[in-house]
Amino acid sequence: MKGRLLVIGALNVDLVVAAPRLPGPGETVVGSDLRRHGGGKGGNSAVAAVRSGADVRYVGAVGDDDLGTGALAELRAEGIDLTDVAVKPGCATGAAVIVVDSSGENQIAVAAGANTSVTPQDVTAAIARARGWAGCVLVSTEISAAAVTAAVEAATKQGCLCVLNPAPVEPSLRELLDLAPIITPNSSELRDFYRLLGESGNPPAEVMAAKVAAHSKAPVVVTMGGDGVLVCNPDGSSTRVPAGSARRVADTTGAGDTFNGVFAASLAAGEPVISAARRGVAAATLSVESTGARTGMPRSSEIEAALASHG
Repeated sequence: MKGRLLVIGALNVDLVVAAPRLPGPGETVVGSDLRRHGGGKGGNSAVAAVRSGADVRYVGAVGDDDLGTGALAELRAEGIDLTDVAVKPGCATGAAVIVVDSSGENQIAVAAGANTSVTPQDVTAAIARARGWAGCVLVSTEISAAAVTAAVEAATKQGCLCVLNPAPVEPSLRELLDLAPIITPNSSELRDFYRLLGESGNPPAEVMAAKVAAHSKAPVVVTMGGDGVLVCNPDGSSTRVPAGSARRVADTTGAGDTFNGVFAASLAAGEPVISAARRGVAAATLSVESTGARTGMPRSSEIEAALASHG
């Protein structure tokens, strides 16, 4: 079955500087190259999902500028439905400046721009229009906290499976755990959630994930870079899904977005959580082999081939 996914989040234009190393505070590092790519966690996840074989509708906002026109053209070329994208007069399109070092690690600064203008009414109306169509709603937190809350509440109210990518973690997300979305934090975001629940210290990921999953009564899927993902269930049971070996690591930018898009698309198609996590990990591993958040995002056939080669 082909998954149908509604993606709600930020759309940016990424300006990527290739440098020998990441700069420290107050330091200038001279890079060799500057490239422009489509970005933003919402836009990136939507591209990853549609390339993995899903039907995708994207919900977000851009400014009425050249960056916004170009950003939408890129999504449209991928076959993503942009009916629910707002063009905001007088706003600048979101942008990110990214420095990538020789090992593929990155440093990112984001100007949110029009992404902050996405309203609760925008997302609620989009989810209502997707009733009976979407198999899953994927929400990321680079838009306003009020819009994120409205999106998770609306998806839950109409009984739609909801995945929440908490990057970054905001205090308002504490209340959203009660609505039982599947959350997909990375290791540091998991620690932030753990502390939102009043806990302290730095125990193993399994301990923190078990605490959050027990509270939310939904699976917690922790992305751990080259170590794959940890899936923890509300009963405390957990499964590690290892990452395969990338042929080379050119750029880790967008790997988490790739995972989230493919994971949510797989859930929308009826895959169980562990199976969906395996597809997401395979896709994320392939994505780091090219520079740019979207350049290396794989097609469905590549994901299936990677899964087959790793048994």
